[in-house]
Amino acid sequence: MKASVTICALAVLGPALATPLVKRQDFSKIEYPPGTGANLHEYPPGTGENLHEYPPGTGENLHEYPPGTGENLPFYPGTSTPNPIFFTSTYHIRATPDQVVNGTTNPVFTGGLAGAEATYDFGINVDRDLICYFIKLTGFRGEYQSPARTATHVHEAARGRNGPPRLAFPNPAGDGHERFSVGCPFTTGLIVNGVDTGEGFKLAQIEANPSGFFADLHSSLAVPGAVRGQFPG
Repeated sequence: MKASVTICALAVLGPALATPLVKRQDFSKIEYPPGTGANLHEYPPGTGENLHEYPPGTGENLHEYPPGTGENLPFYPGTSTPNPIFFTSTYHIRATPDQVVNGTTNPVFTGGLAGAEATYDFGINVDRDLICYFIKLTGFRGEYQSPARTATHVHEAARGRNGPPRLAFPNPAGDGHERFSVGCPFTTGLIVNGVDTGEGFKLAQIEANPSGFFADLHSSLAVPGAVRGQFPG
């Protein structure tokens, strides 16, 4: 069988192999950066052709996958079975421009950034003091701008009020109309009276009073906030 497959393959490729090759540009003088490409004399220790064996727990000599991964994973994330990260609470928030306010003593609604909208999906595990997030942003314009480490936050304040950021998340990234930020952070990078506004904050505080917190995002075109959404009570 193997011989007949080889003969068939040669029969198909024969005319192509007989066709003279078009002379290509000579790339023999290209110099690759040190340690890469054609002028690499040997692979770094523990990699490539001079690898005597795979590092313990990887590759062909992997006897079993690390706990919680691979084929011996009891259940995969995103299936109907329980998630390996157990959340003590979850929240879905729709953030819109009309919820943005500015000021603390007498806050006023600013109108935010017209056309922008965001959804925040949070999962909290208070036992681990862990929060995971999936943030989708659409219609954003301008540049991200905030005195905190990023411009994407959870603040502590009731609807229509303002309050300090308690959590800062990586700003949503993307080239088109939609941008995303996904992961599982902590301190805000905003220092007030010498202390980070996230210092000492516990996620249990959100579970105890979710309606006392909101998620928002700031733009250079709408610095008080492009969009804002209150945690559901």
